[in-house]
Formats: sequence, structure tokens, C-alpha cells
Amino acid sequence: MNYQARSRAEIARRVAQDIREGMYVNLGIGLPTKIADYLPADAEIFLHSENGLLGMGPAPSERERDSELINAGKEYVTLIKGGSFFHHGDSFAMMRGGHIDLCVLGAFQVAANGDLANWHTGAADAIPAVGGAMDLAVGAKEVYVTMEHTTKTGAPKIVETCRYPLTGMACVNRIYTDLAVIDITPQGLLVREMVEGLDLAELQNHTEAKLQDGR
Repeated sequence: MNYQARSRAEIARRVAQDIREGMYVNLGIGLPTKIADYLPADAEIFLHSENGLLGMGPAPSERERDSELINAGKEYVTLIKGGSFFHHGDSFAMMRGGHIDLCVLGAFQVAANGDLANWHTGAADAIPAVGGAMDLAVGAKEVYVTMEHTTKTGAPKIVETCRYPLTGMACVNRIYTDLAVIDITPQGLLVREMVEGLDLAELQNHTEAKLQDGR
């Protein structure tokens, strides 16, 4: 079958299309942070970082970098007009208090029921703690995941049951991969779109959990 998987930049651009005006949004470490570069400049969208930033803009040029303006992934950021920074305790109160409309996270695995595993694979050099992703997974009103559809060895990342330690239970609403956009619903996994040239049968071959056509 002849199809072209989306690049990481194209995944980020696709997610940006679904972020609505007026939303308070947290973009997780890694691929999700790239979404900021594709948000409309004239849209009022408030980007939040758990280390205590609200109102971030796109990534700065090398000349514009400010060592006091970094996100939770230790990447340089910009602030839009009216942006602010504050104590991380207040930042976590926003997350845990249900004040974040949407968070976008990476993942190692997502289960058919929306369970999220994104912090530990059991590897010897893995990070030692789950971090703020746990708070975001249960505190945000909506949770989107961005990831490649399979691992580097071709193993499915959308599975019946997560085999890695969980970050959150039944918390993911939508998955954006390099092959498809999939909603997690009470009726099951509904495929909303696929890359051109790919059909549902081939997508299912790359997915452990059962898919349904939701287009």
C-alpha cells in the first residue's frame, strides 16, 4: 500500500488545527512543544508550563533566547503580550484544580480504554519519576496524545492493555499519530482520519486494539 506517514512537524501542525480560541493549554515535553510553532498568531490561546509560565509563544530564534524563560522541558520559550511567570506551586494548583482546558502529551503506550503510559519503559536509564504528566492527565479537561503509531521495531503503541507503568487511567480523549487521528469513546476507538493512501485494514495491522471507522 502506498502512503506517506506524517513527520513529527506535520503531527504537531495537525494538532494545532484542533486547539480552539480561548483555551488554556499545556504542551508536554518533546513533540507536543512543537505545536506552539503552528498556532495562529492572531488566536488567543494561553499556553501553560508546569514550571510556572502562562502565555507562551513560539520558540525563539537563537538570538532571542532568554535564560530566564524556559519551559518544563528546559527549552527556550517566548512570552506573548500579557504572559506571566509564577511559583510552580501555583502552576500545579492550576493543573490539579481543573483550570487547564487541554493538555497534549507524548506516550509509550495508550490502551483501548484511554489508559496512558508515558513515563517509564523499565529501561535502566529511564527517568526516575512520573513528574507533572500525572497531574495533567487527571487534572486537564481534555487529554490529547501525540506519538508515532508504532515503536522503532514496529510494535503497536495503541494496545488493548498498557504493559508499562500507568501515568493516568482512562484519561486520554484523542490520539494523533503519524498515520491517523483516533478518538477514544465509550463505543471504542473511532478512527476520524488517516493519511492519504492508507485504509482501515492496513491501519489495524499496525494497531493492537480494535479500531472502528468513525469518519
